[in-house]
Amino acid sequence: MNHKIALLVDSGCDVPQKYLTQPNVFSVPLKLIYQDRQYLDGVDITGEEVLSHLEKEVPKTSLPDGQIITDTLEKIAENFQQVIVITISSGLSGTYNALRLHLEEFPQLESALIDTKNIGIAAGFQGIYAYELIEQGLEFSEIVEKINQSIPKTKVFFSVATLEYLQKGGRIGLVSALLGQALSLKPVISCNEEGVYYTVTKARGLNKSREKLRQLILENVPKDGKFRLAVAEANAKEAAEEAYEFLQKKFPNVEIFYAPISPALSVHTGPGLLGLGIQVY
Repeated sequence: MNHKIALLVDSGCDVPQKYLTQPNVFSVPLKLIYQDRQYLDGVDITGEEVLSHLEKEVPKTSLPDGQIITDTLEKIAENFQQVIVITISSGLSGTYNALRLHLEEFPQLESALIDTKNIGIAAGFQGIYAYELIEQGLEFSEIVEKINQSIPKTKVFFSVATLEYLQKGGRIGLVSALLGQALSLKPVISCNEEGVYYTVTKARGLNKSREKLRQLILENVPKDGKFRLAVAEANAKEAAEEAYEFLQKKFPNVEIFYAPISPALSVHTGPGLLGLGIQVY
């Protein structure tokens, strides 16, 4: 391993736990703010707890705590010379800008701040890729170049049971044109080149929209080159397991990640989210 390079991600990237436990990988949690107290994303609250209380209260989500960012960067600076910082889309969160400002206070660290223009595991794919490239011993500049090349070839497509929570959280992006349409019309959503939600396609009913997710993944599988896949869900375990089995049968030799989305992200999707992701690299 290249011991001089650290990796820092935010919790909205949904990087799998097996990477977060590595000695050169660090994470800063987003915040969930309820009327009575605040929680750290994935640290002292789970996605199930968030979803089970949404009818009573929809919490606000916020940037990682400034002191936690500072403490984390201090720890990195004590042990590493370089750090690659990967965040969810700047078009959906101020986390990218917050980390940019904090990095300015650490001139002793050579840093590369990467805006994935994506969310959830699609942002997390860049963290996984960065970790692998660090493990391979590549130079800092080469790692950054490869990650940036992968960003436009990384996608997550998702459908939600209702647009209510995206609307309440102000994260509706370019999907808002659908709000006045028939309730049975379910959009398939992704992030555009600016990292903002947009409607990829529409389907009648939730099951049809979930079928569209599979079609879109198949359309994005490259003829040549390596790729990996992911299944993400929020209170849609049965549909997620079916999608995972489908992808396993189609691509038995491809790495497929499977996990619930982070609590902070589930605030904005509500229950019933199914997402399928692909990274070509």
